[in-house]
Amino acid sequence: MRALRTPAKSLSPALPLLPLRRLLVVSRPALWINTVGTLVTGVWLTGRLYTLDAGVLALLLYLTLPFNLLIYGLNDLSDREEDARSSRKGGWQGARLTVAEAGPLLRATLLLNLPVLAALALLLPPAATALLLTAAALFAAYSLPPLRLKGRPVLDGLSNVAYALPLALPALALGTAVPWAPLLALMAYSVGKHAFDAAQDIPADRAAGTRTVATTLGVRGTAAYALAWFGLAGALLWPVSQATAAALWLSCGGMALALFFVPTPQRAARLYPLSIVTPWVVGAVAGVGLVYLLARGLWTGV
Repeated sequence: MRALRTPAKSLSPALPLLPLRRLLVVSRPALWINTVGTLVTGVWLTGRLYTLDAGVLALLLYLTLPFNLLIYGLNDLSDREEDARSSRKGGWQGARLTVAEAGPLLRATLLLNLPVLAALALLLPPAATALLLTAAALFAAYSLPPLRLKGRPVLDGLSNVAYALPLALPALALGTAVPWAPLLALMAYSVGKHAFDAAQDIPADRAAGTRTVATTLGVRGTAAYALAWFGLAGALLWPVSQATAAALWLSCGGMALALFFVPTPQRAARLYPLSIVTPWVVGAVAGVGLVYLLARGLWTGV
């Protein structure tokens, strides 16, 4: 019997990984719209309602679980102390990791990202590869030492322009013009949204000794700061789509004003679901108009 049991032991992994179900939770599927939706919009902005380009399709798959695991898995690993104090973590808004999960999560994140990034470098033009690696590096730098940009006020939010970079990837992959106005608008929106979302975490971040743009400015200051970025984002979009700019000002500007007049972390937490929905709202307005123009042959790219 001992001889029969020995092979079974040898099959057990020396370096375990987290189960797929747990990896999905850590990757926050409710937020995949920020990567997948941005890439699809970037494809449409090239003037193509759809594309069968192998590089773009590979990017679409990569920007689901692997890339979001890079974004949120590394963040959860570095924020275990803050997350332990945050009542909103432990569900769809973010995982609350145990000490035993740290190693398996890091290994899974590296395994699902490094080989795929290497393969994408063979499929994509150099400019697209460089932009993708820049986005990945910014997200890693946000969470990990020695830079850990999350703990560097203002730089923490500016690094979130990485969320906007997938918008330009299809143009670089397909050899068309980069949509600069929408790209810059999405960058501004991303900086503002980061600040707004951080306002609810002020008590937990302060307790953990983490300095962010929100802990530095306070709730009201953070609301005003986010409002300024949302205003800039809408202004950049106005020449391209007035309807999209108006949707951004109403949804994002409205929630920032609501927080400004009732500046408490509890108010920020209650408004956070609206913040999660804003990419869907603004994206729907932009997408409907863009698809209409594409279908009528009236849009050939920006």
